[in-house]
Amino acid sequence: MSFAFAACKKDAPEPAAAPDLPPTPTADNTRTYLALGDSYTIGQSVPAVDQWGMQLAALLREEGIAISNPVTVARTGWTTSELASAIAAADLKPSFDLVSLLIGVNNQYRGQSLETYRSEFGQLLQTAIRLAKGDPTRVLVLSIPDWGATPFAQGSNRQQISAEINAFNDVAREITKNAGVTFIDITPLTREAASDPSYVAGDGLHYSGTMHREWALLTLPKAKDILK
Repeated sequence: MSFAFAACKKDAPEPAAAPDLPPTPTADNTRTYLALGDSYTIGQSVPAVDQWGMQLAALLREEGIAISNPVTVARTGWTTSELASAIAAADLKPSFDLVSLLIGVNNQYRGQSLETYRSEFGQLLQTAIRLAKGDPTRVLVLSIPDWGATPFAQGSNRQQISAEINAFNDVAREITKNAGVTFIDITPLTREAASDPSYVAGDGLHYSGTMHREWALLTLPKAKDILK
């Protein structure tokens, strides 16, 4: 199996095409949601409805909050720089009520430095804030999952992978908190995949709809606070 994280291209990538999604509320007060990221945001290897962002929107609607399905700018293999290029190409308006950002696993996998990640993640976070009407309290950052706990990592140095993921997450947490943005730590949940195969998608690398639901449930209280 080729490693799905590192699907890199020479040219700046274009935003991922929007999948066919269920209809969303059309009331005048419907909130808007922008999801930025990589394979974890698009839900690689699971149906579109199982993406954690899709499940979060559905949970919010169950709570009586009218919100659209997420506008998603994400693709398997993207690093921070590739996501930044895609956002610029998408020419999004700074009008979203909720913005989520989950990015960095491909920086770690490709052996990029923490210094590069610090700089590029910081710029991405400022972009996310701008797109959230300039309000940092409307942005949610999710930590990087630990792919070292998946079956795909068999034969790899799992301890090294976990240590590197921790280091990248420490950088993201610091920048996020300094910007006044909420940081949601999903990494411990992803490490449960080592002992619970129901959390792993069929490709042995990405996560199942069950895991995506756990992320959505963990994010739900903060999202409700933002949108209430």
